[in-house]
Amino acid sequence: MTDQAVGREVGRSRLRKEDARLITGQTNWTDNITVTGLLHLAVLRSPMAHARIERVDVSPALERPGVVAAFSGRDLADGLASLPCGWPVTEDIVLPDHPPIALDEVRHAGDPVAVVVARDRYAAADALEAIEVDYEPLPPVLDLEAALADDAPLVHADQGTNRCYVWPLKTGEDYAAVRERADVVVRRRFHQQRLIPNAMEPRAVVVTPLSASGEYTVYSATQIPHILRIMLSAVTGVPEHKLRVVAPDVGGGFGSKLQVYGEEAIAVAVARRLGRPVKWTESRSEGYLATHHGRGMIQDVEVAATRDGRLLGLKVDLLADMGAYLMLVTPGIPILGAFMYPGIYKMDAYDFTCTGVFTTRTPTDAYRGAGRPEATFAIERIMDELAAELGLDPVELRRRNWIGHEEFPYTTVAGLTYDSGDYAAATDKALALFGYDDLRAEQRKRNERGDRVRLGIGVSTFTEMCGLAPSRVLRDLRYAAGGWEAASIRMLPTGKVEVVTGTSPHGQGHVTCWSQIASDVLGVPFDDVEVVHGDTLTAPQGMDTYGSRSLVVGGAAVHRAAEKVVEKARRVAAHLLEASEDDLDFAHGVFSVKGSPEARKTIQEVAFETFLSHDVPEGMEPTINAEYLLDPENFSYPHGTHLCAVEVDTETGFTRIRSYVCVDDVGRVINPLIVEGQVHGGLAQGIAQALYEEAVYDDEGNLVSGSMADYLVPAAPDLPDFVTDRTETPAVSNPLGAKGVGEAGTIASTPAVVNAVVDALRPLGVRDVRMPCTPERVWEAVRSARKETSA
Repeated sequence: MTDQAVGREVGRSRLRKEDARLITGQTNWTDNITVTGLLHLAVLRSPMAHARIERVDVSPALERPGVVAAFSGRDLADGLASLPCGWPVTEDIVLPDHPPIALDEVRHAGDPVAVVVARDRYAAADALEAIEVDYEPLPPVLDLEAALADDAPLVHADQGTNRCYVWPLKTGEDYAAVRERADVVVRRRFHQQRLIPNAMEPRAVVVTPLSASGEYTVYSATQIPHILRIMLSAVTGVPEHKLRVVAPDVGGGFGSKLQVYGEEAIAVAVARRLGRPVKWTESRSEGYLATHHGRGMIQDVEVAATRDGRLLGLKVDLLADMGAYLMLVTPGIPILGAFMYPGIYKMDAYDFTCTGVFTTRTPTDAYRGAGRPEATFAIERIMDELAAELGLDPVELRRRNWIGHEEFPYTTVAGLTYDSGDYAAATDKALALFGYDDLRAEQRKRNERGDRVRLGIGVSTFTEMCGLAPSRVLRDLRYAAGGWEAASIRMLPTGKVEVVTGTSPHGQGHVTCWSQIASDVLGVPFDDVEVVHGDTLTAPQGMDTYGSRSLVVGGAAVHRAAEKVVEKARRVAAHLLEASEDDLDFAHGVFSVKGSPEARKTIQEVAFETFLSHDVPEGMEPTINAEYLLDPENFSYPHGTHLCAVEVDTETGFTRIRSYVCVDDVGRVINPLIVEGQVHGGLAQGIAQALYEEAVYDDEGNLVSGSMADYLVPAAPDLPDFVTDRTETPAVSNPLGAKGVGEAGTIASTPAVVNAVVDALRPLGVRDVRMPCTPERVWEAVRSARKETSA
């Protein structure tokens, strides 16, 4: 075998290996899968937010052309258990049953009521209208505060309450005492509107049974094939070793596919009942009702400070909308954010309480950032409000309170230990790129003139906890799984490499980045590395992809596994070169004897010799393959500074983002091109929450923003050009020095934009604009402020 030139891969802007297939249509989406005898499912959903089911008659549907079977919830009940909640955050949490298909009561518009099975999807969908259902309407439960009243109608009458849980965190000094000695106390109420995930690929599932052996292969557009396998076994009763779950090409998720959905369980139950393969694919409007939502929260935030702007304490009280049921990690989402409300700031006291509340709306769960965007929004908004109260520049207030670069590692008042960071460096670079002083000067002139179109400047200096997570921490948080990740490296006889990973990509670029990591450690060409993922048969161990964990946990596991391969290969190379292992150097894929560089073996040659096993060290297995299960020692803590300038027309309420600058610190960068893509996508979603998106319900609990015609997902013309840059303070908690990046843009951008809008209107007396900051809401805020001023 001949040597091949191997260059440094980590830090290189490689085009993604995955993209050639994706852009040429050679993908394998779940809905593309077809097998012999395939049947199609369609789900009848409740048109009512809350009702008792008096009668379901599916028999008329059986008379429709092409229909093979039809089932009510009662028909399938014997084969289906309650859908799981994997994060019961308190011992006394209220955990109601969550049947995959409703039995006696529907609790949100879109709750499944019956299913039709037909020879094609159109016949199945058409037959739904033949099913007869009698409902007895029950009162909807929509207002979070009213839901907690003693006389409120109950979402789950058998539970006796709409209060799901109360989760407190009180750390540092006593907040009440700190508040007493404060010179300034600022209190605000913020609303986190519900958001609807819009992955490019809708949810879909295909189940193929092998009836003779009781085995089932489940193809699902999921982020979590390994977790899904375990949970589907629990729900359907199919033994885990008889289930294979495959996540083929998955077109985005943003947390919405970090879930165990009723349709997946129903598909297994129907395939088992009929002995035929079945497919279900949601329509976009169906997904708006049935795919879990994100956010949904009322935040009462209070900060206490000295006259010169030093933070003393923070008090946060949340009402978190669980929706109708607890899904996989629903109750834990606000708790993920609980530790991040202090942000990057030093303070003496922290008092946090979250109350989870059931409502008759679609369940909430993870959505890009999952608890951390909500926390960052609250602290960054209240920092701007405090700056205004004190007459300080918002950047200056942040400088007076953030953790200094020399203070790391730093344990925050919330109990987290931040391993590294340099908030001043990121901020200084962002301010220079933004032209902050010039924009402030322009703003002053425009305000003095009383311009109709006002200039606003928004600041967001953030950090986040990601890279879920040390398993021992998850245990303490009552999370039902570990935070480890698995990787294995197979050196093939021909010198090529297979990396088997437990992460499951859906747009992140794992195949490219994992190839770069393995290439560097092993010294093999980038193109010689293949990555295997997303199939519980070929990649049997893993904890999957969410929470910006893939690189810092999964990628780190790849790095460690590759190091083990090198060490095993070193032993074989030393034997072949008749040298001591300690006398070998290894660089660029070549073992050489110190002082005798002509005595050398490439790692590919070692792989082939090991495969032959004609001459391997005595007692050694004939393989240099290796695996590594990595349990992280800490979260990772990316950070950054985001600055936004907006122009707001005070007569029409129209807001235009004039410029946006962000400087993020995500530690050591594996592939700058992929990082840029992640940041840009995150910014789009964070800006969308600030200005455009909201799930709106009427007084009866009907989703009135139930399609893309009513729910404004921004397109490229709705977004500004972004100026992005980076600083780099490597993480010390993983061998790569990397920090997460997948959620950073979403977490930081929303408060930057809203702070800018409020900053533009503050001279008119506006202190807040409820998200999304639509022209109507901005106009109304200006009108209300003018009325108060004139009163």
